[in-house]
Amino acid sequence: MNTIKMLAITRLTACLFALSGVSLAQGQAPAKDNALNLNPELVGKLTKELKVTPDQAAGGAGAIFGLAKSRLSPADFAKVASSVPGMDGFLKAAPAAKGGSVLDSLGSMAPGEAGGLASLSGSFKSLGLSPAMASKFVPVLEKYIESKGGSNIAGLFAGALK
Repeated sequence: MNTIKMLAITRLTACLFALSGVSLAQGQAPAKDNALNLNPELVGKLTKELKVTPDQAAGGAGAIFGLAKSRLSPADFAKVASSVPGMDGFLKAAPAAKGGSVLDSLGSMAPGEAGGLASLSGSFKSLGLSPAMASKFVPVLEKYIESKGGSNIAGLFAGALK
């Protein structure tokens, strides 16, 4: 075969692999294992204490971290993120926000932690979790952040969710 045909076949093969979601990179973990690879300690705590799957743990934590990120200054969120290895992965693991019901929207306007977390109901539903599970994630995440970054950083995180 001539060089042009070989190049075309190589490009076509690469495109097909890309479209199928298969990576040409060696040693890439399957999608199911990615949640555990983010931060095995934190994902393990969430799965054990909340009886959720690793994917639910990573997605739920990511949704909550995303809410905190949207409410904190970049400098303050950087402090929180520095206490959580794998933060970028958690944020990517969060399900895309879906339009919730009118009640969900009203709940997100309510004062206090429950009001802020109500805005995550669509994300938690898409993970197969009840919206009420968001409030169970927060203490586990807060305790973890406190153990890694101290009470001031944990306070920043908790304050962003109120």
